[in-house]
This record gives sequence, structure tokens and C-alpha cells, in this order.
Amino acid sequence: MSTCRQLDIKTDDHAPKKWSVLLNEEVFKQFYSQGGSVVHKVFGDGSLFSPFLFGKFFDPSDAFPLWEFDSDVLLSKFRSCGQSTVDWFQTDNDYVLKSEIPALGENSAQIYTDNGKVVEISGQWNPQRESKTKDWRCGHWWEHGYVRRLELPDDADWKKIEAKLSSEKYLEIRIPKANSHSDTLPGKSGAADVSEPM
Repeated sequence: MSTCRQLDIKTDDHAPKKWSVLLNEEVFKQFYSQGGSVVHKVFGDGSLFSPFLFGKFFDPSDAFPLWEFDSDVLLSKFRSCGQSTVDWFQTDNDYVLKSEIPALGENSAQIYTDNGKVVEISGQWNPQRESKTKDWRCGHWWEHGYVRRLELPDDADWKKIEAKLSSEKYLEIRIPKANSHSDTLPGKSGAADVSEPM
């Protein structure tokens, strides 16, 4: 039986130095080559959190302008081999991201918005021991967790982002377009009632 739960979208992240340690290609290759099956599941080919998801190395902690690109083009290599479980697209009303994410027990995925400019998906695959002084995101974050930061399009209504997780591993994020009038009824929310002549 499939379960589905809404994820809270967090806006008040008090970790100013998070993602300050950048992941470079050589460090990642060494980490990945020495990693076990969990590391390969989290960061492997076609994963949302793989630095090579877009065809060449791109640090997932650096914001990527996802919706400026066609998923069929960027993911063609992985899709032809059946390796990708990531998709993104836009409709008249929304920007949408769908992805399978690592299912390691109860999923710890969290969604943040950063000043209305970036949406961030992160979670821990290797929880660090209790530390009152250091947030796992402020150091070598890839040793403890995963992240993908995405630039929001200019017309994204970041205050209305919705995210849901199905079966603890299928993530769907919907970001309404601010210019979309699909949920505005005539005469409501400041919209002019066009049914009566002025």
C-alpha cells in the first residue's frame, strides 16, 4: 500500500554557513570510489543528487537553473539506459519536479526555500552523531547527507510551494506560477469582476 505525505516547506533556516564547503570533482570521485552501496544509491548515475546528473560535474550544493532546460535534453544519456528517475517540466500554472529519492528507512528529506530565489532538497543518508556545535551541512556535507539546490524562475510563487512524498521515496514538488490566474475567481483577491460592465 502506497503512503503519501505532505512535506513542510521551511523558510527559516538558521545555518548561515551551510553548503559553504564546496564539492569538487576530484573529491567527489575519490569519495564515490571508496563508498559503499548506500553512497552509490544516493549519488549514482541518474540520481537527483548526483553531481553528474546534468552531463558534466556540477556541485549539487550550488543552485542550478533547472527550469531553463528541457529534461529530455539534459537527461537523454540516462533515459536511454533507463537510469534516471528524475523529471521536471512546466505547465501553464506550475513548475514541477518529480524524482525518486533515497529511501533509507523513514525519509529525512527536507525542503527549504532560500529568500524566494532557491528551492533546496536535502536530507541525511548517514546521520552524524549528536553534535551541538556543528550542523552536518556546514562541513563535508556529502559524508552525511545529500542536497540539490535549484534556482526558482522569476515568476515562481515560492510562498505556495507544495511538496509530497509517496512511499517514502517518490518526491513531487509543485511551484505555482505567480502570473497564473487558475485559482483567482472574478471578484476575489482584488481581481476585477468582468461580468458586470464598468
